[in-house]
Amino acid sequence: MRGPDVPAKALDARALAALAANPGCARRAILDGAGVDKARLASALGAPSAFGQSQFALTRGNAFEAKVKADGGAELLRLAHTRLDPGAAAPEGAAVPDLTAHGPEGRTARTALALREATRAGGWTLLDHPMLALDVAGSLAFLEPDAVVVHPDGSWSVVEIKSFPLLDGSADPAKVGAAARQAAVYVLALEEVAARLGAEPEGRAHEHAPVPFVRHRILLVCPKDFSNLPAGSAVDVRKQRAVTARQLARLTRIEEIAEALPEGLCFAPDRGAEELTAAVEAVPAAYAPECLSACELAFHCRDRSRAQGAVTRLGRPLRAELGGLTTVEDVLAAARGETGEPDDPAVAALRRAAALRAEALADAARREVVPCP
Repeated sequence: MRGPDVPAKALDARALAALAANPGCARRAILDGAGVDKARLASALGAPSAFGQSQFALTRGNAFEAKVKADGGAELLRLAHTRLDPGAAAPEGAAVPDLTAHGPEGRTARTALALREATRAGGWTLLDHPMLALDVAGSLAFLEPDAVVVHPDGSWSVVEIKSFPLLDGSADPAKVGAAARQAAVYVLALEEVAARLGAEPEGRAHEHAPVPFVRHRILLVCPKDFSNLPAGSAVDVRKQRAVTARQLARLTRIEEIAEALPEGLCFAPDRGAEELTAAVEAVPAAYAPECLSACELAFHCRDRSRAQGAVTRLGRPLRAELGGLTTVEDVLAAARGETGEPDDPAVAALRRAAALRAEALADAARREVVPCP
């Protein structure tokens, strides 16, 4: 589907979190499952998106992450000990295993082995950029968190390193929420690894070995105030984890979406804009304003939503209130009493609102007051 000789774009936790936030969008599900580069596709469609981080932000983030992980991750482990597990022994002489392996499958297996060894060792261990795998609607996604810390009690914690600042101990709630949703995906993937290791027959032979489990409080590391000094904060992601797990479970399997598509459908960026538009429109989408901050195809889908007069472009809450009225034309017709069943709560509310508006305008006209537009 992505075209011959076109390399697949790997799914990451940020993309999975966005996909879980809009599980009804078959378009995003099939494009992400096929490894299509949506940014290149959006440009080929004539609706490029500015979604994503700038090169300056990426460079600044990489420099800050390198500073946090310097000296074998000593500062990162100190923050993990202080914020997540102050009752444990100090992380002196913590292990930092080599996770190098060939390909994502090899790195995933090496990460699982390192987690098992670190859990049995019973000390502090820092896994720098481990590789995890998570099945999403029948498609395997390989995920790479910034770090995972193994505690002496056998528990595992996800570490998210971000370049936005912690000002007086708090950060932008929107950015913290996005980081929590991203970390929740890593927690789900780690839970699968913990479940497999806990069920291993040879694992039961080590009676005194800690039982692996994943903590639901992650360590968020950000620059302190306006400096480049790292500061840590514990963030509870239980709510985000539950929502993400539920939404990912609701996703239609990729095979079911693909079976309903026309034969030979292709999203290769070297195709003409007209052909690509037809291919994209063959897959149903579920556009909402939130897509503008989460999907590279948002501008294209917004333009199509506007052209169709869909009420989804006004937001999901309003769409939910309108029931079976899916277009702006349907809504206005129902409000005027031209269509719709009077017993329908949405239709009744619209007609009541229209009557109140007409009454207000008539009263303003009688008072010779020009109504606000």
